[in-house]
Amino acid sequence: MEQKSSGAVMEEFKTQRFQLLDLPWEDILVPHILRLVPLHHLMRLQTVSKQFQALVQMYVANCRHFTASQVGPHLPREAFCNMLKDNKVLQELALSICSDWLADKELLPVLGQNHHLLWIDMTGCAQLTRHSLVAVSLNCPNLQHISLRHCEWVDNLSLRSLADHCSNLESIDLTACRQLKDEAACYLAKKCVKMRNLSLAVNANITDTSVEEVAKSCPLLEHLDLTGCLRVRDGAIRYVK
Repeated sequence: MEQKSSGAVMEEFKTQRFQLLDLPWEDILVPHILRLVPLHHLMRLQTVSKQFQALVQMYVANCRHFTASQVGPHLPREAFCNMLKDNKVLQELALSICSDWLADKELLPVLGQNHHLLWIDMTGCAQLTRHSLVAVSLNCPNLQHISLRHCEWVDNLSLRSLADHCSNLESIDLTACRQLKDEAACYLAKKCVKMRNLSLAVNANITDTSVEEVAKSCPLLEHLDLTGCLRVRDGAIRYVK
């Protein structure tokens, strides 16, 4: 059998055409190439062909950080569900731009299969219910940060569930969660003693009782937002200084 010279082999190699999809997906494209491409560009890329669609889906299924705003100012419901249906490794999840349509039906499956979440932003997601917060409690035991800003559906029972199951919480934003009362805020402080940042702002139910309990139970506290808590007196604020 005639053997080709090294020069001939090199010339043959130079004449071959290689395409992006010829590179190993799991070893090269997903971990080293696609992670450098903005998410909104990947959404366009997956419309090119079924192969690109499968490649992007593989990438998204292995993402540890998902910020919906990276897709664009508006993320359609169907796109959200398709993108996260196979992901089981999320550590960060930011959902604020989905607030117009995001409901328990879309979020509960994502929470149910992601048990490593450390950081969740649900700011303004007004169509969710307490069931989503209970799901966070039961599925995310290592949670460190959650924003429930302007989620008026958060009630005392769902916050108690969060405190019971997520004792590693360091930051929680409860701004304008107007159903919450002193009882729930005090319970949270007693259970989550690693708390560093807490907002109870814009809630007329919060009184000196909550402030005093937070000051006593959370020695690592660095920031406490009481803006708009009209029943909190100056004397109570001195406890946290």
